[in-house]
Amino acid sequence: MDDPGAMKREAEPVGFRKEYGRLLAEIAREADEIALRYFRAEEVTTERKKDGTPVTQADCEVEMMARAKVAASGLSMEVLGEEMSQKDEMGPIPPSLTRLIIDPIDGTEEFSRGIPTFGTLLAVEKQGEIVAALVSAPGLRARWWAYRGEGAFRDGRRIHVSDVASLRKAMVFTTGTDPRMDAEARAKIRALADAARNSGALGGFWQHMLVAEGCIEAALDWISKPWDLAPLILIVEEAGGRSTTRSGERSIYQGSLLSTNGRIHDQALALLH
Repeated sequence: MDDPGAMKREAEPVGFRKEYGRLLAEIAREADEIALRYFRAEEVTTERKKDGTPVTQADCEVEMMARAKVAASGLSMEVLGEEMSQKDEMGPIPPSLTRLIIDPIDGTEEFSRGIPTFGTLLAVEKQGEIVAALVSAPGLRARWWAYRGEGAFRDGRRIHVSDVASLRKAMVFTTGTDPRMDAEARAKIRALADAARNSGALGGFWQHMLVAEGCIEAALDWISKPWDLAPLILIVEEAGGRSTTRSGERSIYQGSLLSTNGRIHDQALALLH
């Protein structure tokens, strides 16, 4: 049976959910509609940006929509997005500022190939902290969210990490290895995978949501941008887990993310140093 307290909290928003929940939900709803309109559609076109990563019409339309909704919301908020922000906007902001961070389509490569493991990632950064987070994956028919101090949820149900205490009994997902990585990076990723009872290569937001749900014990993204990571750290933490860089820092600005159930975090970090 669902926790009546959790259901009450869902019905009566408080704190950061009261402040930002409506905006994030409205952006996510429209983002789902845009993404599904293009998903597996003949008219979708994929181009390559200067860094080699793909972009489609859906990426651009979702981000433009989100920026318009922020502007119309009346909230004092800037926007950092994958498709329309400049490189000099990618670092931490002054504590006096608040901003929405958006990855309009995380997993564009999968999206462009007709694979449903894509999603829109939304987070609000306030006073140097991520205080609101939402991940919507319409291809998976799933939505996760968390607000600082209010727990983590999937589709309205409270979620929590697993209680597995040993890496050798854990299931771990990692970024895949490829020729662009140096030998040391590939060796560390493989060391983490080899230390677990079960492992696989996945990458992207979904593996971190699986940690938050208690389905797996660890997820590693070796190289990522702030918009790839912003909502993930809060959702995992509010589910009782831990998310840091591969060097142990709690930041979305250092280019990597290790999420675990918390109990095996130090064991995993030791293999990545």
